[in-house]
Amino acid sequence: MGIADDAVEVRAQGWRTLAALHGLIEAELERSLAASVDLSVVEYTVLDALNRQDGWHMRMQQLARAAALSPSATTRLVNRLEDRALLTRILCADDRRGIYTELTAAGRALYERARPIHDETLERVLAEAGDQPELAPVVEALHGVALPAAVG
Repeated sequence: MGIADDAVEVRAQGWRTLAALHGLIEAELERSLAASVDLSVVEYTVLDALNRQDGWHMRMQQLARAAALSPSATTRLVNRLEDRALLTRILCADDRRGIYTELTAAGRALYERARPIHDETLERVLAEAGDQPELAPVVEALHGVALPAAVG
């Protein structure tokens, strides 16, 4: 195995470790959000993305990117959330093809109930993962990541 092969293997191992941590976090978030507020992780992600718009709305394609979904999966998800009266669609006045989504009062209220559950679960799972030698380096690296909005 040459130097280049070693570097590829190191990156591959890092990716496998990150994927394992992601899977662990997502599974636990699914359980806690479903049990507590009847939301899936992707539904919470959509509510969170819309909530961060601070009373504004998002185009469907922006929402698809925020939730890491295809356009068709986003449409199905928005339909489900709209059926639950958690969000609403608004036609763009300038471009009739443009559709925006925004939280309803019920969606905002559910998000406010779900957020502490999400945050507590994430904190707990990261703490538990940090105690596992194979996951600890990735957890430690996450603690060093500061998003621009969180800095200040």
